Amino acid sequence: MKISIKQNILMEHLNYAIKGISSKNIRPILNCIKFELTKDGLYLLSTDNDIAIKTFIHKKDIDNIDTCGEIVVSGKYIYDIVKKLPNDIIHIETLDNSKICISALNSTFYLNCNNVQDFPDLELEESKNPIILNKGLFKNIINQTAFASSNQESRPVLTGINFKIENNIMECTATDSYRLAKKVLELNTTVSEQINIIIPTKNLLELTRLFLEEEENLEIHIFTNKIIFKFASIVMLSRLINGEYPDTSKLIPKEYLLTMKVPLNEFYSAIDRASLLTNEEDKNTIKLESKGSSILLSSNIPEIGNVEEKLSVVKNNSEEIKIAFSSKYMMDALKALDCEEIEIMFNGEIKPIIIKNPETDNLIQLIVPIRTY
Repeated sequence: MKISIKQNILMEHLNYAIKGISSKNIRPILNCIKFELTKDGLYLLSTDNDIAIKTFIHKKDIDNIDTCGEIVVSGKYIYDIVKKLPNDIIHIETLDNSKICISALNSTFYLNCNNVQDFPDLELEESKNPIILNKGLFKNIINQTAFASSNQESRPVLTGINFKIENNIMECTATDSYRLAKKVLELNTTVSEQINIIIPTKNLLELTRLFLEEEENLEIHIFTNKIIFKFASIVMLSRLINGEYPDTSKLIPKEYLLTMKVPLNEFYSAIDRASLLTNEEDKNTIKLESKGSSILLSSNIPEIGNVEEKLSVVKNNSEEIKIAFSSKYMMDALKALDCEEIEIMFNGEIKPIIIKNPETDNLIQLIVPIRTY
């Protein structure tokens, strides 16, 4: 293999490929990046057995392809070397089956190679009928739900986002059993078979970090045990989480004891200030008490002090509520909502709180209250 390529072009694609490796891998080959140079261009491939990434540099963006071939080298070292080289032409050449030379201007590096045969077969095939979504829209879905998933490996299914697709309706749900975020979306196409999969949240967040041009479309290819995302010159594979996601449909009531409307920014700011006098040992607890057309938000740390915030609200009836919740969970939920006014629904002090945009039901946030009253 022998190639000449501009540093900034190679660096752009190494930035994608490096995200597919993990320093925690025991197998050295999974810390490597595979270079496949063909007459059409250069492929960079990486995997940690949880995700896999393939990116492609077209021959028109390569200065010279002298000899085609394949090499597998340490991802960290090739990344660090190219990153520190000047923005000029880089020459990469295989010296023998076990070493490559990387040179630019006055710098020359020699790197040992790994056995190409040891690199896993990534199986990045495509399905016949992929789901097509705008990248910006998909990123928004992840941002509005991912925070509610769990980071506790004791219940693996809760560390992912549940994607259900039936006909042309896609439902995305994340929960850690203390809160829940649910986004419903109407697709442009209808799927022939019902889909119910769990995608690791950390992999979805890694995927959205690869997005540059959010106006482009994303192809989603779903298989039994994996999902493949394809956009621009990048292909990313993620494993799916095995197991059955809990049925969350019964958690969201059809009727409510009390509904109130309040400006989102005012409510968020009041909770933000009230949370200054909360602590993690007490789960950042804030108390909410309604009194007529206003609510009182309060919190305290006995050895420090207490705070009270008063807000005007519009209620749908004369019912009153006393309830407590995590300020962190509430602020996370509010940040996911893109509207000026929110609707907060209650069914008592020990039943979940529902927060949503009054204009639409396509995004629902749920928070389990904390018993203090």
